[in-house]
Amino acid sequence: MKLNGIKHIFFDLDHTLWDFDKNSALTFEKIFQVHSLNLNTNDFLKAYEPINLNYWKLYREEKIDKENLRYKRLKDSFDAIGFRVSDDIVNQLSEDYITYLTTFNHLFDGALDVLDYLQKAYDLHIITNGFEEAQQRKMNNSNISKYFKTITNSESAGVKKPNPIIFNHALEVSKANPVHSIMIGDNYEADILGAIGVGLDVILFNYHNYNAEPHIKQVTQLVDLKKYL
Repeated sequence: MKLNGIKHIFFDLDHTLWDFDKNSALTFEKIFQVHSLNLNTNDFLKAYEPINLNYWKLYREEKIDKENLRYKRLKDSFDAIGFRVSDDIVNQLSEDYITYLTTFNHLFDGALDVLDYLQKAYDLHIITNGFEEAQQRKMNNSNISKYFKTITNSESAGVKKPNPIIFNHALEVSKANPVHSIMIGDNYEADILGAIGVGLDVILFNYHNYNAEPHIKQVTQLVDLKKYL
């Protein structure tokens, strides 16, 4: 089951190493307290999470910009649960969310153990669609920056996964040959299909039990990467 010939490993960050959902929930609890908003965070998150995923899909497809993503995902979520809040507060919450998000830095179980293990034999890299100003803080504050030779984000590349340009940019920056490289991520469209499109091998981090095609290598725990690498 061990893969031969791999020299470079490219990781997604959010939802793969950095536990975005857990950190995001803690961030919303914090900013709702800061602004004295009397609402149930769990009720909000039930509405917010699918809305946020849809807006990120639009963002990947270049159908919405960063500012509208940040505003509309909150506005639509408040509307969905019938909670009235002014546009000024929504805009302030969108800014505070980014500010506080990187103060919570939970990683997925086994992330540090796996990175320690992998860095001894491979060059490790990040390819992320996240916002540049936030992603570096996430990595610094969670003490994982030291593991990675290069970090490619969508703002520096000018496009987002699954666009082949961002993968080719990451390969160029890292001086990696796709034949000797593998991509690990949770998003089937952005990470897996995008990487396959430029000739990378892939492993799906399928913690959410997505019904992936059977030929796609997948793990549900990060520690299981050791079976392949």
